[in-house]
Amino acid sequence: MPVAATRASAELDLVDLSREATAALDALLGDALAKVRERVAAGGKPDASLFDREQRATHGLSWLATYVEAVRQLAAYTERMSEAGTFGEIEDLLVRIALGEYLAQVVGGIPMSQGELVRPGDLGLSPAQVASRIKDDVESLIVNGNTAERRARLVELMRESHNATVGACGLDDTLESVREEMRKFADSEVVAHAQGWHRTNSYIPLDIIGHMSELGVFGLTIPESFGGMGLGKESMCVVSEELSRGYIGVGSLGTRSEIAAELILGGGTDEQKAKWLPKIASGEILPTAVFTEPNTGSDLASLKTRAVREGDVYKVYGNKTWITHPVRADLMTLLVRTNPNEKGHRGLSMLLA
Repeated sequence: MPVAATRASAELDLVDLSREATAALDALLGDALAKVRERVAAGGKPDASLFDREQRATHGLSWLATYVEAVRQLAAYTERMSEAGTFGEIEDLLVRIALGEYLAQVVGGIPMSQGELVRPGDLGLSPAQVASRIKDDVESLIVNGNTAERRARLVELMRESHNATVGACGLDDTLESVREEMRKFADSEVVAHAQGWHRTNSYIPLDIIGHMSELGVFGLTIPESFGGMGLGKESMCVVSEELSRGYIGVGSLGTRSEIAAELILGGGTDEQKAKWLPKIASGEILPTAVFTEPNTGSDLASLKTRAVREGDVYKVYGNKTWITHPVRADLMTLLVRTNPNEKGHRGLSMLLA
């Protein structure tokens, strides 16, 4: 069979397989949702105390839903790239490896943190129920997707490639333009200095931060009504990738503004939005996220730092760690416990400090 026809046949197979995988996981998610709903509902209605009791299952359900969406997007990517004629060997390997790994983790255990897995049984699903959804074709992706041979071939092709990005990303014109602009900036102003900044533990120079502001790095997803660009979350992924390719210390700066803006948009007052969002978008102020504590890591619901209201102010007592760019920050999104009588997340508040 001619090479072009062989590749077209392989693409068609993978398009069909990725669709089948999406349908299988959609059905599995529906099964899990029904099981978890039984655990958290009383009299047919969600019960807050049951939600608290079943945090592991509800947290695990959200992870499963995220994996299902990832597989759905991989399937859509495969179909789009195949139709556009840009689905080559690298793209095929990336999709097969990713699908194989996602499916294997769904069946065998999704790592929610370094020490915590959620398995189908944690969501109330029996092995028979899982097997009824993961049929032979989909199981073949688990067996033949993320293999040592495929990974080795992908690495070989990556080494042969002289491009900073491996494979066709499938981005729209706007995001491709953003990627190109950030790549030029990283190559011209970051790459040559990154090792020196790293070895001397230096802060990112203010002129670099100023240029990032001019490029709109700090206002990517902030609505235009608040001075931002109003782009989707994909834009932050693209910008973070390109700037981190130059130096992760630069790439992480934009994410601090993203976190602060999302918190203010989701939970802030109108006055807080009007005051802070335009300044974050313009880069006039730099936020930082102050969440992690020395003994809690990613388990934020168990943090102990307290904020006590005294008159017109809160006084904060405790320890925080892993704060990005703290001495340059103008604003802290500070996660604290304001109600010591409430355990878990219910006693927490987010302060703008």
